[in-house]
Amino acid sequence: MTAEAPDPMALHPVAGQKRVVFLKPLVRHPNVEVGEYSYYDDPDDPLAFERDAVLYAYGSERLIIGRFSAIASGARFLLPGANHVASSPPTCLPTLLTS
Repeated sequence: MTAEAPDPMALHPVAGQKRVVFLKPLVRHPNVEVGEYSYYDDPDDPLAFERDAVLYAYGSERLIIGRFSAIASGARFLLPGANHVASSPPTCLPTLLTS
């Protein structure tokens, strides 16, 4: 007896498991690419993957998640938009001078 693979474009690949979602049909951000069969497991809100797990997605940098990847709740992807300009003075300079 062989089971057929779930449809990679189905949002919920496992019947009765709303906490597991395939990411390919879910992700809409133009800079995030997801391969088939990659899934996210979150007991609270799996539909909030982009909001909760993809942080600082500003600019032209891309996040590429390959095929058959499993991502647990609490995982965070920090993109380079979190960095500040390195040519400006650091905000911790007064602390360094008084130490």
